[in-house]
Amino acid sequence: MISLPKILDDRGNLSFIESENHIPFKIRRCYWIYDVPGGQLRGSHAFKKQHELIVALSGSFDVVLHNGKEEVRYSLRRSYYGL
Repeated sequence: MISLPKILDDRGNLSFIESENHIPFKIRRCYWIYDVPGGQLRGSHAFKKQHELIVALSGSFDVVLHNGKEEVRYSLRRSYYGL
């Protein structure tokens, strides 16, 4: 888990990510998933040569990582934490 910068303000809070500063790689693509019905699964595929940062911008979800032997589950609930 990566704790992202969080700037608190009465008008609304702000967090940000700087490539190669807060994360150890360059950002090459940014995408987001939304309107996923409760209980549905997304993903279920693997990448052998890819770095990702996953952030729950709204709501919450679990990320399940499996390396072929062990399974680890992370719960993302705050927009200022990334995995």
